[in-house]
Formats: sequence, C-alpha cells, structure tokens
Amino acid sequence: MQRRTAATAALFLCSAAFARPSVAARAAKVHEPGGRAYGRRNDIVAAAQAIAQEHALESQWVEGVLAQARFNAQVAQLIMPNAAPAAKNWHAYRSRFVEARRIEAGVRWWRDNDPWLQRAEERFGVPSDIVVGIVGIETYYGRITGGFRVLDALSTLTFDFPSGRSDRSSFFRSELGHFLKLAHQEGWDPLAIKGSYAGAMGLPQFMPSSIVNYAIDFDEDGRIDLASNPADVVGSVARFLSEHGWRRGMPTHYPVEPPAQTIDRALLLVPDIVPSFTAAQMLERGATLPDAASQHEGSLALIELLNAELPPSYVAGTQNFYALTRYNASSYYALSVVELGRAVAAAL
Repeated sequence: MQRRTAATAALFLCSAAFARPSVAARAAKVHEPGGRAYGRRNDIVAAAQAIAQEHALESQWVEGVLAQARFNAQVAQLIMPNAAPAAKNWHAYRSRFVEARRIEAGVRWWRDNDPWLQRAEERFGVPSDIVVGIVGIETYYGRITGGFRVLDALSTLTFDFPSGRSDRSSFFRSELGHFLKLAHQEGWDPLAIKGSYAGAMGLPQFMPSSIVNYAIDFDEDGRIDLASNPADVVGSVARFLSEHGWRRGMPTHYPVEPPAQTIDRALLLVPDIVPSFTAAQMLERGATLPDAASQHEGSLALIELLNAELPPSYVAGTQNFYALTRYNASSYYALSVVELGRAVAAAL
C-alpha cells in the first residue's frame, strides 16, 4: 500500500463516539443518500482531474464517482461547533465511556482478541489496555462505526464546507483523494462505504490518509480490513501510536498537585498537552509529584481538566499521554482511553 505523510490527519480522526451526546446519537444512525447530486459542475470536474493526476487514477472514473456524490446537509451541520458550547466537564465526559456496559463489551473484545493484543504489544510496545480503550471509545467495539456514505461526507466537506468556522475544506479535499485511491486500489464500491460524518472508517475510525499511512495487514491474510478483522484493527492502532511517539514501558501520566500560586500554575499550563518541563522544573514551580514522577526521565505536561463549576482535575502527562492526543487532540479523550482500558483490564 502506498505510504504518504499525513500529519494533520492524525489530529482529525473524527468519530461520533466522541462528539457531543446529541451529535453522537444522530451520527450513529444509518443515513441514506440525500440532497442534490454534485454532477459534473466545473469545480467537481477540476477536482476530479487534479485527484486523478495526484493519485494516478483514470480521470473519467474519478469524475464519474464524484458526479454521484451527494451534498449532505446533516454532515455540514454536524461539523459545526455548538452555538452555545457547554462548559467542559471531565467527570461527565468520563462517565459517557467508562461505564458498565462498555466495560463488559471491552472484556469480551479483549478475550476474543488477546493473542493479537499480545502480539501488538510485543511488536510495538503499546499495552493491550490502551488499544482496547481506543477501540472502545471510538466505536464501542464496532457497535457504532458511522452511518454516512463516506463519499458524500468528504465531498460535502470539500465542496460545501460551511461558513462560520475555520475552513478545513483543503484537509477534506486531501482525504477525498486518498479515499478514492483506496477504493480503486482495494476494489471497494465508493458509493457503499459508510463511516462517520467526517469520513472516518472502521473500528478504529481511521481517516483515509491514516489508512494509507498506518493500517497494516497484521494477520498477513493478504488484505487490510479495519471494518471486520480485529487483528488488523489491533495492529493498526498500535502502529499508529508507535509512529506518533509511543515509548515502550512509559506511563501515560502521574498524579500531580498543581502549584498553589496562580502565576506558577499558569506558566506550567501554557504548553497545554505538550510535554515541556522536567520533573525538577515542575517541582521548582511548586507542583507536588509522587516519587515515581519525580524520577521520570523526559518531559511532562501539566494537564488541566475542567469540571464545570467544580475544581479542575490535574495530571502530569508524559510523552505517551501526548501520543494518545495524536489520535484525538483532547486531554479528555486521552485520559478516557486510559481509564476505560484500565477498567476493562480490572474486570477480566
């Protein structure tokens, strides 16, 4: 499979699973094609020709596929932020994922796929509980993989990206090209593939460029299948994290008490999720760390998770915590992955 650089794709592995609750409920349903067909208007033809040239595809085939894509108004609506965003609340966010039924499903999925999880840990250094946590949050172990035609979602966000937020149409134009390349290469019917409203696919909710760059045939059966082959899902998730800086044997985070002084706390929070301070530097600024964190080799980040009107929660994030945010650039997401994986492990 052709390999390309896709740094931005790593930050946009969208799925309904970590959308706001009302969005997740709607995006989990199967959505029949609707809206106007794009047809062969001038911008579609021009894009088809450029995609064909970039990915060595027949322009007539690309034009024919894009002509059958349809504008999806719900995709355009779901990509927009809330008009009145709710206050961030770590405890509420966590409770959506770290709950009894998802943990039970995770136990079954872990037991069914334990050989592949062990093999992935040996090869890539990513623990089983981390892979299990990601798949559980992304798609509830395959229960929620998205009901939108990927062709329609990517075309809508390429040719009719809604105004009112930062324009990401060029990102989706790139993903559309990768999707068409994959469809042609793998023999997919491009009108039949379903995914999230942002075009993410399969149990790990990989964007097309991430499938190109990080998906692997982990069971060596001659094909990559992220929709129904858990071996490929496990290996691909572990590889993604490994190639985004996961370090074997390193914790994802440590407990921490932030500095009491506002100015010191603010200074440590400036880099956000990026590990930027040694343990000694955090201690000098007034943070309180356990002994294991004080001896940590490498940089740490002071991670603040808001709890609405209650006091925030804090952790000291390592390089591995940061690697999790390359899957989804959210500290709430990363910590939920860790805690769901641990809960499943404890229930085995």
